[in-house]
Amino acid sequence: MRYTYRPKMTCSTQIDLDIDGDVVHNIQFTGGCNGNLKAISKLVDGMTVEQIEAKLLGNTCGMRPTSCADQLARAARAAYEAAQAQA
Repeated sequence: MRYTYRPKMTCSTQIDLDIDGDVVHNIQFTGGCNGNLKAISKLVDGMTVEQIEAKLLGNTCGMRPTSCADQLARAARAAYEAAQAQA
């Protein structure tokens, strides 16, 4: 299932990802720090929602209480919950 998430309080404006069961693939960010977000996307591709949350949830950026990485963890969870609701 393809899922679109709108991050809050970050430079990125959109996160698109595929979720298959609890495994996340094909992550794409719109906006943000292009090189860093491409790298993060490659590193977590194929991980489960729980694995992504364990690595990224709670990461901050500067004085912000969140980051693009933290928002990716939140997007993965939201995608998983949306997929479960459809099942």
